[in-house]
Amino acid sequence: MPSRTTASLPESTPSVLPALELIAAENAAAIGRLQADAGVSLDSAAARLLAARSVFVLGVGRSGLALKMTAMRLMHLGLRVHVVGETTSPAIGPGDVLLVASGSGTTGAIVRAAEAAAAAGAGIVAISTDPDSTLGGLADVTVVVPAARKQDRDGQVSAQYSGGLFEQSVVVIGDAIFHGLWKASGASAEELWPRHANLE
Repeated sequence: MPSRTTASLPESTPSVLPALELIAAENAAAIGRLQADAGVSLDSAAARLLAARSVFVLGVGRSGLALKMTAMRLMHLGLRVHVVGETTSPAIGPGDVLLVASGSGTTGAIVRAAEAAAAAGAGIVAISTDPDSTLGGLADVTVVVPAARKQDRDGQVSAQYSGGLFEQSVVVIGDAIFHGLWKASGASAEELWPRHANLE
């Protein structure tokens, strides 16, 4: 196992507070853009998920981890939700919706899954930075996130590393969709609570 050299370590303990300020500012700006530009797509995404027979959730890497948080919240709401790749995830079909996230909209596994879902007659809700990407062309609804893709390293859209702002935005979008659906349902927090895991 290679050892870390002292040359790769900071000379002094770094301050994390400036990073926290940067992340907060970038997220506030991204949310502002979503409020200004994505209201219709967010509402359409929420309506599609609510009406689905089953919701299938798929992302890779950190985007996939972020979407799993949304899958859990939709389950708490009472929707039938499956995480693609889990052994108990069934076949997708008409009446179902595939919820996917890809910053570039060209991630191979995500595009192939979207093509398979479309061929099976399922709907597709995508979260991406590029509505004109391959994924955007397959999706019925695309929520466009004003964030840098992993491949964009010039720091002009986000100073964060490798798609960090996009993945944070996926979490916020998922929580916002859940919160909107929850409040519209009229259910209390106490009514949702029994669906939380109890085998932990």
